[in-house]
Amino acid sequence: MHPETTRPPAGRILYTSQERQRRDSTVWTLVQGVLAPVQFMVFLVSLVLVLRFLATGEGEGAATVSVVIKTLTLYTIMITGCLWEKVVFGRYLFAPAFYWEDVFSMLVLALHTAYLVALWAGWLAPRGLMLLALAAYAAYVVNAGQFLWKLRMARLQGALAPREVFE
Repeated sequence: MHPETTRPPAGRILYTSQERQRRDSTVWTLVQGVLAPVQFMVFLVSLVLVLRFLATGEGEGAATVSVVIKTLTLYTIMITGCLWEKVVFGRYLFAPAFYWEDVFSMLVLALHTAYLVALWAGWLAPRGLMLLALAAYAAYVVNAGQFLWKLRMARLQGALAPREVFE
């Protein structure tokens, strides 16, 4: 690989040394590291159940329960993520290093919440609910990709000597 493809963009550090220290010392980093793959596994199971229902008309109950569980898992990771962001950056949301990820997270949260509201209010038929769930899941996949990209950038920046990061 070329060196320029393995280095983060110049002048765009994710963490100051103090933020990196706070990130590495808070329990919320571990919590996020555990919850992220759990949420992804819940997502995969739910996606299969939702797609099965849409394709066959069978398993509506299981698909519905799975979307509710996925949404509750999302709420959990969002709340703990806000606590992590407060410890590391001093604000619960929209820290400059994760601003756009947080903005898109709001869309993900809104779509999942819309599913719950529509389910409990009876506003959509089962097929409409499952299509709404798929829209929420598509947004979740994009958002997860954003966070994976930032994780990669943080690892690349962490591998650089401190003097290189701040030049």
